[in-house]
Amino acid sequence: MAKITAVIDIGSNSARMVIYEKTSRFTFHMLNETKSKVRISEDAYKNDGNLQEEPMQRAYEALCNFLSIAKSYKVRKILCVATSALRDAPNKSVFLQKIRKELGLNIKVINGEKEALFGGIAAANLLPNYQNALTVDIGGGSTEFSIINNKNVQNPISLNLGAVRLKELFFDKNNIKEAKKYIDNELEKLSFEKIKTIIGIGGSFRSIASALMELEGYPFDKIHAYETNIEKFKKLLEDILDAKDKDLKSLAIKDERFDVIKPGALILLRIIKKFNIQKLITSGVGVREGVYLYDLLRTSNFKFPENFNPSVRYLLDSYVDNKQYSNLLAKVAKEIFDLVSHDLNIPQDYRYHVALAAKLYPVGASIHYYSKHKHSYYIIQAALEYGFTHFDTLLIATLNRYAKRKLPSKEHYEKYQLLLPEKEILDILSFIVSVSIALLTHKPQNKDFSLSYKDHTLYILDKGCLRVSQEAVEKLKFIKSLEIRFVPYK
Repeated sequence: MAKITAVIDIGSNSARMVIYEKTSRFTFHMLNETKSKVRISEDAYKNDGNLQEEPMQRAYEALCNFLSIAKSYKVRKILCVATSALRDAPNKSVFLQKIRKELGLNIKVINGEKEALFGGIAAANLLPNYQNALTVDIGGGSTEFSIINNKNVQNPISLNLGAVRLKELFFDKNNIKEAKKYIDNELEKLSFEKIKTIIGIGGSFRSIASALMELEGYPFDKIHAYETNIEKFKKLLEDILDAKDKDLKSLAIKDERFDVIKPGALILLRIIKKFNIQKLITSGVGVREGVYLYDLLRTSNFKFPENFNPSVRYLLDSYVDNKQYSNLLAKVAKEIFDLVSHDLNIPQDYRYHVALAAKLYPVGASIHYYSKHKHSYYIIQAALEYGFTHFDTLLIATLNRYAKRKLPSKEHYEKYQLLLPEKEILDILSFIVSVSIALLTHKPQNKDFSLSYKDHTLYILDKGCLRVSQEAVEKLKFIKSLEIRFVPYK
């Protein structure tokens, strides 16, 4: 696959382009994202699906700009797909031929099942692992569904349910009763069972989830992998449907969504009621990422290798030069955790967080050594994204922010308490990471000490010269439940 690739997705409501750069075989990061609200489907559903001249011209101009941006990044490969609006349009060939002839861009019009598959591949690979989860991608002209089980994508299906479609067919005529009937008839085509989790993809879901985050004062500014309270989400959907357009801003809905948010909210509400959903997850990824991964992972059954995480690998590739030191930090952190966790009543799940926090400790030093903790914290918060819950990301970032310094502050804990373990556990985890870093202050090629634990005391047997490491440990703020003693080698 090309080192720098652009993916263009022409949806019924918006056209978007993302540009990715590969940093290693399965690792990539985004260089650019550009969006244009072309609304190519505008007035199409009132005209037997035919694309209208003005929307086609808007899309043409946006694609022209996209190609200019792609050229500036020296893009070597462009993957361009179009979804519902073009798929349904009897006159789509007019638009496709014009783009091919005048811009030299080949657009692939994908069917609904392929669109659902792309969204499912993105969610399965770039979100935490879920069982019996239903992806729901509400677009302008259609809604796509797939089942996610252990990173596998099953039963992709597309229905003619879209926010723009329902707006033009029903909401513009204030015929909400018929809109509900139409939605429910379409949903009868779904025969999924045991679905308790919805993974929301697409602009409608993300807009509503973002609004809820703002209204609730959610402490973490990241939409991807946001898990929301189902009852609060349903209440917001109902409030949106009951609100007058001028009052939508008070519900934290952005102006650009005013005309299509109600149809999207109604579709979501009917889906939630049909399946008795208990958990809602917001996906920041969708068709574009799925198209990219479909190409990237085509030789590995459209899944990353076992135990591979693209966000972790990207951080290591981009910010950590001494991989041996990074791996040694993780090894020591796990060893200390294994020695003390049972006695200190620390759940085993936190072993992963401690090890990864230690492994990523060197990240910030590549930006500025003396403010490395601050930089590690912000970089991890932003870039440790794919495959992690908000709890995971914030805990690992917090352990880095306070590594080898002091225990997490009361102010920090109170701000993020919703997404952190209880304070006593957080302090112990923080101390374990700090001790691991301090013990390797002298940066040995291999571990030159041994560890043992007894009676709330961690013993370090010095097999070489640990003077600076011992001094670093002594500077740490200790916790009451754990002492540390250095024992000279005899």
